Amino acid sequence: MSIEFTDIDWRGRRVRLEYAWVGAPAAESVMVFLHEGLGSLSMWKDFPAQLCQALGCRGLVYSRPGYGASSPRPAGDAWAPDFMHRQAHEVLPALLEALGVDTQRQRLWMFGHSDGGSISLLYAARFAASVAGLVVLAPHILVEEISLRSIAQARDVYLKTDLRQRLARYHDDPDSAFWGWNDIWLHPSFRNWSIEAELMSIQAPVLAVQGLDDEYGTLAQIHGIASKLAQSELLELASCGHSPHKDQPQALIRAVQQFFNANAHST
Repeated sequence: MSIEFTDIDWRGRRVRLEYAWVGAPAAESVMVFLHEGLGSLSMWKDFPAQLCQALGCRGLVYSRPGYGASSPRPAGDAWAPDFMHRQAHEVLPALLEALGVDTQRQRLWMFGHSDGGSISLLYAARFAASVAGLVVLAPHILVEEISLRSIAQARDVYLKTDLRQRLARYHDDPDSAFWGWNDIWLHPSFRNWSIEAELMSIQAPVLAVQGLDDEYGTLAQIHGIASKLAQSELLELASCGHSPHKDQPQALIRAVQQFFNANAHST
């Protein structure tokens, strides 16, 4: 995977984003990978390439601002409760424009994990005509107590163990990545966060995946998607935590292949 960089204008400043293309360069379909709240381009490892090879598509993998080798958060800057909306409505469209991806000519497939799954859903709701299909792993559509408990525990782990050093393998500024995510999720203003209303605007088919042992969310998340979107399919994975692409990669790839092949004709 060859990592490259591009600049976008966002929130009144110039922001550098790291990205990589994987899969077949001439493929007709493009899948965009959106990482979790502590993720980055490099933390996906080789899963995007494996999946794109199985699907015969091209993949765009990138680190959001504040993560990986992308520009860190400015000192003192904190994410607001609408931070996922901003990523979906502002950052991703700016990146696609910078890379010359024409979504009017070629509708996108979205593959999002956790916060990245929520951002995928928000992008598909705002830019419905630009999306051919979505795969969302452990997405958040509302705030659950189990999520807050696990995120609070993650704060203790970050402060008391070597987690910061381990995250430094994947982030140029691990404090930017960790505190940007942790602070807003645990802020009182975030407790009522929900994207349930936005889901109704999604037109594309959705495959929503949840591990039965997920420590950051329950089946209420993907069942909530199914209750709003008739075009959704659910995959509940046993012996699987918050990261199905790590815990059950082959089962996930098989399910995504079936979903992709069943819906690719509409792209």
